[in-house]
Amino acid sequence: MTRRLTLTAALVAAVGVAAPPAVATAAATTEPGRRTITGTIDGADFRIELPPRWNGTLLLYSHGYLPEGFPSFGIGLTNRPPDRSETEAWLLDHGYAMAASQFADGGFGYAVERGLRDQIALLDWFEDHVGVPRRTIATGQSMGAGIAAQLAERHPQRFAGVATMCGAYDTQALFNTGLDVLFAVRTLLAPDQDIDLVRPDDPAADAQALTDAIQQALGTEQGRARIALAAALNNVTGWYSAHEPRPTDPVERVRNQAEWLQYAYSLGFGPPGRLDLERRAGGNPSSNVGVDYRQQLVRSAQHPQVRQAYRAAGLDLRSDLDRLAGAPRIAADPAAVDYLLRVGVPSGRTPVPVVTMHTTGDGGAPSHQERWYADQVRRAGDPGKLRQLSVDRGGHCSFSAAEEITMLRTLFTRIETGRWPDTGPWTMNETASALGEQYQLVLDLGRTFTDAPMPPAFTTFVPPRAMRPTR
Repeated sequence: MTRRLTLTAALVAAVGVAAPPAVATAAATTEPGRRTITGTIDGADFRIELPPRWNGTLLLYSHGYLPEGFPSFGIGLTNRPPDRSETEAWLLDHGYAMAASQFADGGFGYAVERGLRDQIALLDWFEDHVGVPRRTIATGQSMGAGIAAQLAERHPQRFAGVATMCGAYDTQALFNTGLDVLFAVRTLLAPDQDIDLVRPDDPAADAQALTDAIQQALGTEQGRARIALAAALNNVTGWYSAHEPRPTDPVERVRNQAEWLQYAYSLGFGPPGRLDLERRAGGNPSSNVGVDYRQQLVRSAQHPQVRQAYRAAGLDLRSDLDRLAGAPRIAADPAAVDYLLRVGVPSGRTPVPVVTMHTTGDGGAPSHQERWYADQVRRAGDPGKLRQLSVDRGGHCSFSAAEEITMLRTLFTRIETGRWPDTGPWTMNETASALGEQYQLVLDLGRTFTDAPMPPAFTTFVPPRAMRPTR
């Protein structure tokens, strides 16, 4: 296999393998025997961390969706920024090696197709220049969770297990329902504005118009009721902050939903994100032609809260649903649909054990994604190879290192023994607590981007039904 390599830093000989002549040395680490390798493969930067005594296991991490312009925090190897990851330190202390590609072009946008390619290129490079792992585990968060699952499906002989966090697996459905949410925002909150939801000419202005409409709507009961309806079309929860308890006040719950709609939807699934997605797919892959929004609302786990909000506002819910039904629809480009189905939707095959972890309050990649993935595994894979964990917390990807490590140890045990250990909430929380206070920090990715100590919060949870699933 031909590989184009450009190394930006040097490779120090590790685990008994000498650096090839074409490779310069990497920066030395302060810990004896530790090695850091950075470089570029075919335009994709990568980072590798090697422990003093490698146990033969490599964790290959796939990062989540990065909107264009999102600040770069370096090439992380776990769910947190590199300089704040206690998980990385624990793994290295216990002999695990880690590797991650940033993907080409900085990894921004819907980089699934390139991520699948770049991760395998990095694994090839690792095997050629560091050593062949005894076992490789695909890990990933958000968009990267879907990449990790697909890596094992497509290359089963090269992976021993999969560990995913806050997974967005069915991205065809995610972009369809993201369109539903913003279609409702535009129709009900900005009916007189010319806002392009797909094929945008000025995506920044379109996103700003959506955000302004949401902000203005928050000032009235009627506006808040319509925000609740829009959010319900993708099971968007009213729990945005990782550090705050689940809101119980109806007004505060809608304010939290509005934050999801402004940031995850107007930007992530909205016009700026659409521009990148459509460039990759060769057109618009999303449609709401023929969608019955009355039935979608009935299907939603947020249905009771919407009715409550409309009663409090004195609004006629049927009238607003009529407005959605009568608004001009958006059609997809068939070739773009085919692209997204081919690139972004796992089959559910489980050639290796898979463990997943999701917060109950995630409104960006709603927890129904986990239910959808489990349905695909029942259809095409082996349910005995899947174990799904829930953490009772708001926010997207808001896990502590203790929870991440406990999840990974669960997978390690399954691989080593052929059996899943006890994953009941009490056992998992006790195991996570035993790791110590330094592992209990949770990063709030959405609101403050700060850490706060929080107790482990594994829980029993049944996700709602998926909205507009691909299969």
